[in-house]
Amino acid sequence: MAYASEFRYKRSGHKRNRLSARRRALIIGIAAAAALVALTLYLQKNVAGILYSISEASVRAMTVAAVNDAVAETAGEAEYSSFVQIAYDGEGNILSISANAQRVNLFARRTASVAMGKIASAAEEGIKVPVGAFTGMEFLAGFGPKVTFKVVSVGSVGCSFSSAFASAGINQTLHSVYLHIEAEVNVVLPSGSERVVTRTEALVAENLIVGSVPEGMFGNIFGDGYRLSA
Repeated sequence: MAYASEFRYKRSGHKRNRLSARRRALIIGIAAAAALVALTLYLQKNVAGILYSISEASVRAMTVAAVNDAVAETAGEAEYSSFVQIAYDGEGNILSISANAQRVNLFARRTASVAMGKIASAAEEGIKVPVGAFTGMEFLAGFGPKVTFKVVSVGSVGCSFSSAFASAGINQTLHSVYLHIEAEVNVVLPSGSERVVTRTEALVAENLIVGSVPEGMFGNIFGDGYRLSA
């Protein structure tokens, strides 16, 4: 009888131990899940923001450099006489100053295409982000070896023109033609996709106009521009 009582006691104790082990495993599982959720929220709130800030700065620098290279490549095709037409009367007075829409659009398309190609080439190299950025602490964001992410895709590139008139002496006016390039690049990060827009201005042509330019012609003689999308 004593042996049976002892056996039942051992079985009861073993069952309690099994229940206790299951309870501990459940508690550990809940704690691990809670820690995972907390880590995910932390990453979304801190790391994602710092990662995007670093990526945005890198993308802006990369895009501006690519656009400037594109303008330098196509600038040789820019001639004032091909962009602007000036009509005079028989006495040499200026009747009108107008844009050659066809040549302007061709140049804008060419520059936008070259800029998009250069941005795409630069994007293939990816963005280098210091390991410190993954701590979520700003003062450590610039430290550590850099990890390369291929997270950039080109959205669109748009070109538009503007002109400015400035007095250059008696009966002389300096007419400057500017090209404005707006590049839209999508930064795709684990936290989502963000759009980065850069705007670059470049002087592409200018001419000294001899003769009196009526004030009514001082506005922008160019249209809305050209946009090329990927």
